[in-house]
Amino acid sequence: MDLETIRAAFGWAALMSYALLLVWFCLWLSCRNWMHRWHNRWFRLSDERFDLVHYAAMAGLKLAIWVFLLAPWLALHLVR
Repeated sequence: MDLETIRAAFGWAALMSYALLLVWFCLWLSCRNWMHRWHNRWFRLSDERFDLVHYAAMAGLKLAIWVFLLAPWLALHLVR
């Protein structure tokens, strides 16, 4: 496998991960009450805690995308 293929794989994986993050955020904005009722069956979360958990998880996913996908993609572009 050559560097161009690996670079393309990192780029596509980052793009798909950001698309997943965007879908999650849009669902959280538009279907928040339904999601809260659905999760509340198992976890009994207050509104504030529910928002905090989702916001923190989205921030964690964004950080993971940067560290594990975008940083290697950028590094491979710089060594070209």
